[in-house]
Amino acid sequence: MKEKKISSLQLFYIIIGFELGTTMLFGYGAGAKQDAWLVMVIGMLSGLILMGVFTQLSAYYPGDTIVSMIPKIIGKYLSYPLIMVYIFYFIYAASRGSRDLGELITSTMLVDTPTVIVIGSFMALMIYCLRGGIETFGRMGEIIFPIYMMSLIVVWILLFSIESFNLKNLTPVLGNGVKPILKEVYPGGVNFPFGETFIIMMFFPFLNNKRNIRKVGMFIILVGGVLLTINSIIVLSVLGPEIYGRDFFPLLTATRMVSIADFLERFDVLIILMMVSGVFFKVGSWIFGASIAIYQLFKLNHSKSILLALGFIITPLSLLIATDFVEHLKIGLGYNYFLYFLVPLQIIVPIMLLFIAFIRKKFNHKNSSV
Repeated sequence: MKEKKISSLQLFYIIIGFELGTTMLFGYGAGAKQDAWLVMVIGMLSGLILMGVFTQLSAYYPGDTIVSMIPKIIGKYLSYPLIMVYIFYFIYAASRGSRDLGELITSTMLVDTPTVIVIGSFMALMIYCLRGGIETFGRMGEIIFPIYMMSLIVVWILLFSIESFNLKNLTPVLGNGVKPILKEVYPGGVNFPFGETFIIMMFFPFLNNKRNIRKVGMFIILVGGVLLTINSIIVLSVLGPEIYGRDFFPLLTATRMVSIADFLERFDVLIILMMVSGVFFKVGSWIFGASIAIYQLFKLNHSKSILLALGFIITPLSLLIATDFVEHLKIGLGYNYFLYFLVPLQIIVPIMLLFIAFIRKKFNHKNSSV
């Protein structure tokens, strides 16, 4: 798998799809009311700083994933428990993404179908794709991401046609002050989805032109942040801040309001298409990261059998992580989950690793020049 490479454009498609993923569907920054779009903007700016940390680490260790560079930075014995935590994190995150898909599909389209069937079918497709290697995943990104974007643009155009669309729903700007915005951004808005782009460090070694690492990483955050901001503005303009904050899937609710000449309706199928496409990137990236991490940690001969094992683990785990969808969202969007789990793994640890790597590089440079 190490010999296979992907282009900068393929990496962009994969990680931007990962970043957008399910974020488009949820009420991102709802606690800030009409200023939810500002949460996205500030989160994007913070995400650029984080991406700077990720890309600098990869610049120090260009041939390594985050898993293979950790032992070089903090030593072999200290690295093992940290890598195991990251492997658990990747698997758990893949389970959460699978549960998001299962709940949406069974609550909107296949209402009589057991969630396990939906998730299991999707997982079989996902593992089949990933067993083809990183190149296959990259080519799938070239096919699926344009479909995702076309569906999103069509949905946006349709939302403009709704009578209730009113930009006054965004006013007054900063009507509740700065505090609600900052409360939504830190720690939630930074970590989801921008901090999650941490997974890009599992892909950098497979990039065919590593000189583009920083450009690709920054462009992903910028484009993703702009798209998410536009989406928040449009959905808020249709629903208003109150409905936007109460609804599980505000974009889906807004799309269901579209009715052209009382004849063309039910465009929510486009949202389902976007959801499946987004989860494909999201879950696929987490599974790929977990398989590569296990492959490198235990120095296995190949990773295809790892993918099969992960598929059998993630499917039941996605059902066990919560008793129902309300509990699932409560855990995943909860303050404690962000503060005690995501902040250390996606922000604190990478910054500490960069600091130690900087000291080691500088110290080694001084020794070599003596």
